[in-house]
Amino acid sequence: MRARVTSPVRPIEPRPGRSDADPVNCMQPSLFKSGDLAGEGLACRRGDRVVFARLDFRLAAGDALVLTGANGSGKSSLLRLMAGLLAPAAGRLSWGGLPLAREPAAWHAALHYVGHLDATKPALTPREMLGYWAALHSPDDEPAIPTALAAFGLAAVADWPCRWLSAGQRRRLALARLLAAPAPIWLLDEPTAALDSDGEERLAAAIAEHRARGGRVAVATHQPLDLDGAHELRLDAYAALPEDALVASW
Repeated sequence: MRARVTSPVRPIEPRPGRSDADPVNCMQPSLFKSGDLAGEGLACRRGDRVVFARLDFRLAAGDALVLTGANGSGKSSLLRLMAGLLAPAAGRLSWGGLPLAREPAAWHAALHYVGHLDATKPALTPREMLGYWAALHSPDDEPAIPTALAAFGLAAVADWPCRWLSAGQRRRLALARLLAAPAPIWLLDEPTAALDSDGEERLAAAIAEHRARGGRVAVATHQPLDLDGAHELRLDAYAALPEDALVASW
């Protein structure tokens, strides 16, 4: 995959009205299990600053996309766009040709987003935390909590209060959410932060197995990751040009 420059930044078109016959009205999370995740002509605005513009990417089954670039180049912002936590200032995000913005709840059910914060409750145990995330994300599926704990080396501390865990163990717990409930796409922001070499190897193994099953992964990182055949997207190459400043006024 090669990221490519597209046409000048354009504002998002207003969302058209929909009738009962519109097939998007019937979209279910299962429809987000096939097709490519694609971004076309994306621009991101944070406050009055256009972080990046004219950005394209495509993520097919089994693909890994590694986001690199200097601090402030937009790696985390792009992941947040993919996760539906930010709206693009311009361009389009789609899955299998269907706009993500049409059914945000279905899209959120199809992904795991692991950000900078580990999202743990000090009084709960790792087992309880994973049970909560599994019930929230996939209430109809049997949670794979023992598998998730073992995969990230947390079985021995599974019943400790999270306040007893080290920073690295809390990070492992955040990543174990990926395995506690199924989701076809993983969005990971600096996932190796606070991990030791064993934790990094466990993460790489989990990503490899996910991709082998047709899953998709996008990772923002400053550290090298052993992801076979991953595509690199350097955000520095999409720094906004002076004429893109008009995006900030849309």
